[in-house]
Amino acid sequence: MNNLTLILRIIYGAFFCFAGIMHFIKMDFFKHFIPDFLNKKLVNYVVGAIEFILGVGLFISNTSKQASTGIIIVLVLFLPIHIWDVTKEKPAIGSKKIAIIRIPFQFILIYGVYFVYTNTF
Repeated sequence: MNNLTLILRIIYGAFFCFAGIMHFIKMDFFKHFIPDFLNKKLVNYVVGAIEFILGVGLFISNTSKQASTGIIIVLVLFLPIHIWDVTKEKPAIGSKKIAIIRIPFQFILIYGVYFVYTNTF
């Protein structure tokens, strides 16, 4: 495994562990991303647990390929939510500008995790 892959595994692992933990600590922030017809508390906890588990999976050599696959799936599934957030009068992420920047950032995240996936043996 090359150094870049290891560095990305550490960065993405820490990022997703942190994001997962934040779902439990700052639930009020995330509830605005969840559509009203869903149970916000349940969805928030499930997503937080999934993100944390996938983040930890990147730190373990035997599971990093599966974890990176899971993260790609999560990022693709959440893309419509971020697009929906851009269309709202007051985006959940804070401002329209940040909501718009979030869309290409999602693709950068996907590409980075794909790089980890393709360079993990």
